Amino acid sequence: MKFTLSWLKRHLETDTSVEEICYALTDLGLEVEDVVNPMDTLGDFTVAYVKEAEKHPDADKLRVCQVETDDGMQQIICGAPNARAGIRVVLCKPGMYVPGIDTTIGVGKIRGVESFGMMASERELELSDEHDGIIELSGEPAVGSKFVDWLAANAPEKIDPMIEIAITPNRPDALGVRGIARDLAARGLGTLKPLKEHKVKGNGPSPINVTIDDDTKDANPLFMGRLIKGVKN
Repeated sequence: MKFTLSWLKRHLETDTSVEEICYALTDLGLEVEDVVNPMDTLGDFTVAYVKEAEKHPDADKLRVCQVETDDGMQQIICGAPNARAGIRVVLCKPGMYVPGIDTTIGVGKIRGVESFGMMASERELELSDEHDGIIELSGEPAVGSKFVDWLAANAPEKIDPMIEIAITPNRPDALGVRGIARDLAARGLGTLKPLKEHKVKGNGPSPINVTIDDDTKDANPLFMGRLIKGVKN
């Protein structure tokens, strides 16, 4: 069973951390098999500002960018079509590991011009398959601020942790996120949210009549049913 933290929070009112939730799940008999948390791989990337972008002297499709970072002005060579002055970008400094290309960034020369880092696309950070250009950050996030903080405020779904648990045959209730939320609420990790009622109006009387015998009404005080027609495969 796989579920995201945001999905769980649709049913559970909680501020508990992912680590505490995982510990509680395993302790409840719902063994956590895997946790994928984008925050773990994106925590080091920071915001930078492209102050200048000029054509590379020896390559038509490359730009030599002067980029304002928390370490001062850095020169970065970029081949993205949207690399230009005046945008805020995601900075990958030398020494940082970029998961989408399985590479640790280094200082190097591109066509004879030194480059000190990289400006990332969404695919390079495993946020999506988008790689037609580098990420352009909306608003005016401060240079040197954490990229994950910008994501938390502007695109929280992209840093939504995913938890996978093992289900034993005696726990079919945990095959749905509602059952998991109920268990965690009973454990004291939050409050179970009430489900929304979805009222469906009937369309005429049902042709199926049901009666409850007088001598069984105490044991069966209520019977409800609904006839559904017009369903085709």
